[in-house]
Amino acid sequence: MGNNEYVIEAENLVKKFGSFVANDNLTFKVEKGEIFGFLGANGAGKTTAIRILCGLLLPTSGKITVAGQNVYTQTEAIKKQIGYMSQRFSLYEDLTINENFRFYGGIYGMSRIKIKEKTAEMLDRLGIESLKNSIVASLPLGIRQKLSFSVAIMHSPQIVFLDEPTGGVDPITRRQFWELIYEAAAKGITVFVTTHYMDEAEYCNRVSIMVDGRIEALDTPRNLKDKFQAKNMDEVFLKLARKAG
Repeated sequence: MGNNEYVIEAENLVKKFGSFVANDNLTFKVEKGEIFGFLGANGAGKTTAIRILCGLLLPTSGKITVAGQNVYTQTEAIKKQIGYMSQRFSLYEDLTINENFRFYGGIYGMSRIKIKEKTAEMLDRLGIESLKNSIVASLPLGIRQKLSFSVAIMHSPQIVFLDEPTGGVDPITRRQFWELIYEAAAKGITVFVTTHYMDEAEYCNRVSIMVDGRIEALDTPRNLKDKFQAKNMDEVFLKLARKAG
């Protein structure tokens, strides 16, 4: 970090659904290899913004580039540069681990040889080589989550978007999941993560906090705690939410 090579640049991003403003003039930049936390309560507009950045939804207005590509005109090019994982859907549960890797590798345009290599490497990293022919639905949630993340980065994307990735799992599994995130960032993959767990904000290089569709704060966790004279990110968030209310 600190090389000012931005992989995401958003200037006055606005998204309206009729008269409802989901994203209200969001402006931020994300550096290569950064773990960028996109925080806010449910309904704050996080998922809408992620869908725009992934090329799945057009913004109403604003200037936005992802991996150097324009979100209005180059959505297909964006999709080749990114990985995506959400809490709700990532793996096909009725397929085996191996089949999921083959399927997604095919979607990402990887060669058969490359898919095999990557699958072996990731299963080895997770220590679950013996489970490769297991149906995903039969696996514990923690393993499924780590697999989802592995599948999302198997094509070595520039950016991986994680939308509430740790919802519903225990604290130990959440910590292990964050170890995978750190590893990916160390390899130069930018990690853009939404969460409503404020303790996870502490693991990010920088965080933006959204309240009612607006970014109300954006800085390192340490600077935000200093600024709001808070002992943790929960307190920062509560002070911001109260101010907005």
